[in-house]
Amino acid sequence: MRVLKWLPLLLVLGIVAAFLHYTLPQTDIVRVVDTDVRRVDFGENSIFWADGDVGSGATAANRDVRFIETVRPSGRVSVYRNEDTGWGWPPYFKLDSSNLQTEATDLVSTAVAPRWVALRHYGWRSEFLSIFPNAVSVREVEGPEVSTIPWFNIIFLTILAAIVWAITVRIIRFRRNRIDPVLEDAGERWDAVEDNVAERRRGVRAWWARLRGRG
Repeated sequence: MRVLKWLPLLLVLGIVAAFLHYTLPQTDIVRVVDTDVRRVDFGENSIFWADGDVGSGATAANRDVRFIETVRPSGRVSVYRNEDTGWGWPPYFKLDSSNLQTEATDLVSTAVAPRWVALRHYGWRSEFLSIFPNAVSVREVEGPEVSTIPWFNIIFLTILAAIVWAITVRIIRFRRNRIDPVLEDAGERWDAVEDNVAERRRGVRAWWARLRGRG
């Protein structure tokens, strides 16, 4: 029963966590091996794609999409799409996909003479759903051992936690000061009603007993 009680809250927290994980920026240290433009047909996964470059008006069922192909230090392949976010969601206000594609192309390197870059992105990679994270920026770094600190995520999540905490405290305080007294008063009145009813029942039983005794 306790599991069923907490299940809705856990479900909401899971949805919020997944939303934040998809939306907040992440940085991968990779080596760019190629850039490409492919014609993509959008289907049920269209929610995970942008609406085309800002100003192009491209809303067709298929269009050209820029891709950045990379390899991580471990040898794992990572592929990113490169689309404008414009003024929509998520609010990265990315309008320079063409410039970013050029920057990524200029950073292409080989395993013999690697050039490592910090590629910032959001979103998920799913081969099953055919979705790709969207690259936001790219910059060259000294090597594959470079680590980045997600300052934006730390600050954002700290502020979000503070807001949630402040709202929770106010809800608890409002319930303690306004709702609980009303419930307690209603409970006391209900107890009084039950006591009155019980007293009347005892009186009726006593009267009935006396009546039967006379008979």
